[in-house]
Amino acid sequence: MATSRWQNVDGAFAGAPDEAAFWTGRTFDDFLFRPQKSDSQTRRNISVSSLLTADVALDLPIVSSNMDSVTGAHMARAMAMHGGIGVVHRGMSIERQASEVGVVKRSQSAVIVRPLCLPAGTAIRQARRFARQNGITGILIETASGSNLLAGLLSNRDTPVHGADEDRPVDDFMTPLSRLVTGAPDISTDEAERLMFEHRIERLPLVDGANRIHGLITRRDINLKREQPGASKDSAGHLRCAAAVGARGDYLERAAALLEAGADLLFIDIAHGHSVIMEQAVAGLRGKFGSVPLVCGNVATGAGARFLRDIGADAVKVGVGPGRGCRTRLETAAGVPQLQAIREAYLAVGHSLPIMADGGVKTDKDIFLALICGASTVMLGSALSGTDEAPGRVIEDPATHLKKKIYRGMTSPEAVLETLYDSSSSEELDAALETPPEGQEIQVPYRGSVSSILERIRGHLQSSVSYGGEVTLAAVRKKVLPDPSAFLVPLSAAARSESYER
Repeated sequence: MATSRWQNVDGAFAGAPDEAAFWTGRTFDDFLFRPQKSDSQTRRNISVSSLLTADVALDLPIVSSNMDSVTGAHMARAMAMHGGIGVVHRGMSIERQASEVGVVKRSQSAVIVRPLCLPAGTAIRQARRFARQNGITGILIETASGSNLLAGLLSNRDTPVHGADEDRPVDDFMTPLSRLVTGAPDISTDEAERLMFEHRIERLPLVDGANRIHGLITRRDINLKREQPGASKDSAGHLRCAAAVGARGDYLERAAALLEAGADLLFIDIAHGHSVIMEQAVAGLRGKFGSVPLVCGNVATGAGARFLRDIGADAVKVGVGPGRGCRTRLETAAGVPQLQAIREAYLAVGHSLPIMADGGVKTDKDIFLALICGASTVMLGSALSGTDEAPGRVIEDPATHLKKKIYRGMTSPEAVLETLYDSSSSEELDAALETPPEGQEIQVPYRGSVSSILERIRGHLQSSVSYGGEVTLAAVRKKVLPDPSAFLVPLSAAARSESYER
């Protein structure tokens, strides 16, 4: 009877009562994967790429969560460098969020098409602040503000130490145009690299015959391009970066600023994505920005996934309440066990809409299970939050001397207070704080650089693909997705203890 009601409400398993029974109440620790014969000679060459949207593939199918304790510019840049993507959170002003996106988009490319400039006459103090705010170590100096005519270049080694020179103009310290090595606007990467090596320089401004600035190439970007061939990049060679918007208030204004800054995708992120509010937001964004890629969520049912597909989402984010920073299930009883939700969503939309699994991942094996049961990508929050690249400071427990960082859900009182304090009226702030929270703030262990975590995840995914008997994640998914029950072993309490308790 329960299965029949489920079919009538959501239709996810209509006509397949055995499948409904298999998945009902299931999540990651309920299964093992049955090993398959492998022909792989080495796991290092196994591809784990997957689709984020129909037009965007990730070399590593991992997305860092749009939470203020997880993803700012530093995390988004690291994610893209390792083949994933980061979603810059919206718990800040529009201007600051757009600036964070801009930092990522400018941080690496074959050619920085619109390099940041300051006009001649700018004080060293201002130049130092400008470089720090934008995360750069060299600044092109133009003859006058907006002239786009190169006057010189100010690098870190040109900048004097703090002291009496703070108010002197950059002109006194920069390398002037007459002594700069420059390249033509259409110079090849190989020729630029040869020129930089020959002259032992780190930066090559690109100018035409009238000294108009057309771009900038740096040795660092060339080296990174060679070292990280799987980095997530757009068609111009810039790192990909996503950003979150809401569904009310300033969301259109915020979206406009983010797209102007170069955001590749927008995430419409609300707690209950299967709603009229989401439908109105998608319509508003489509009406103003056309075909901009939209990842929408969160939902936890097949009906919710179909709804998002039908209103025009490019990917659907699945997960209501499974994450460590979320208390939705505890406070409202709303939610679906995460692996069941992923499978429901996949059966509802098939390959017509990529699915992103959001929340509930405790170990790396959960990522593989999500990917072979219906998800195309997996969003991580707490797993990345204790790293150097995540926003926030490292704190030390005075009793144990263990180092930790703060991780919190975006509906926690602390996150709501910090998000609204500077940009909202006292009435809006009071109203938001009066709403019972569905998020919480916790401390997580400090983990060092996120690079080691992403490299570990990639390695474990490659091993999982090998155990799946294939040499690509895509091949394993093609084999398993039609009927995961043929490859999964349901666990008894004793089997679960044997497998996962260490």
